[in-house]
Amino acid sequence: MATPADGTTHLSPDEPERRLRAEIERLRDEATHQRTLAHRRAEFWTKMDIALGFPAALLAGTAGTAGMASPDARVPAAFAALASAGFAAGAGFMRSDTRRRANKRARHAWASVEARATVALAREQLTPEILGTLLECRQTALAAYDGEEPRPGAP
Repeated sequence: MATPADGTTHLSPDEPERRLRAEIERLRDEATHQRTLAHRRAEFWTKMDIALGFPAALLAGTAGTAGMASPDARVPAAFAALASAGFAAGAGFMRSDTRRRANKRARHAWASVEARATVALAREQLTPEILGTLLECRQTALAAYDGEEPRPGAP
């Protein structure tokens, strides 16, 4: 970019393409970062789902067995059942399974943005349409956190 003494700005012939390339590189870097974050979040929510679900199932089974075993074990069985219900309620409240799936969808969407940006950067000529397509893919990746899983056969 050249700025003469009169203050006007003149773009060099390759300036628009350089700006496009810089923006696509920025999008690729953002997608790489967001993909990594979504992967970590999916792992966290998987662990949370197991940490809440497994004790709930184990305590429910233990409470049922203890309650049926003898009349003296009914009070401890009731406490185990309450603890199991607490873990199950916590799992339902946290929606860890739903969050895990949303982050997996987002991870795949960000990986798509990253791959498309990498392919675009390998081209000799970049156009604003390529950047527009990448920005649409970015919007899809951002929406992947909130959206429902697509139903089979849905457009």
